[in-house]
Amino acid sequence: MRLLGNIMWLLFGGLATGIGWWLAGLLAAITIIGIPFAIAAFRIGTFSFWPFGREVVDRPQRDEARKLLILLGNIVWIVLGGIWLALAHLFFALLLAITIIGIPFAIQHLKLAHLSLTPYGKMIVVR
Repeated sequence: MRLLGNIMWLLFGGLATGIGWWLAGLLAAITIIGIPFAIAAFRIGTFSFWPFGREVVDRPQRDEARKLLILLGNIVWIVLGGIWLALAHLFFALLLAITIIGIPFAIQHLKLAHLSLTPYGKMIVVR
């Protein structure tokens, strides 16, 4: 069932948004400072291609300094590219929510829109 869901997902916006994530990763990788952002974008882009059977969870945090770095990274990410990726996911979510068949895919796009705004401090795990 996961395979079928992932194949349908590619047709219902997964391919376009996955390519968008990878493009953001390539743009971020141009500079040395952007490499951590590129790594996150490639990881989430791969998740955006095949989301069914995996989920995003909060990464456990041990100290306050790391929480501050995650907050700063998320703020920089939102300003540089996260807002555009979130808008793309919102567009596909609204488009797919029109039909009953598209509602599960719309929900997945909404989850990815949230992840587009705050990718740091999260990790992707297999269910």
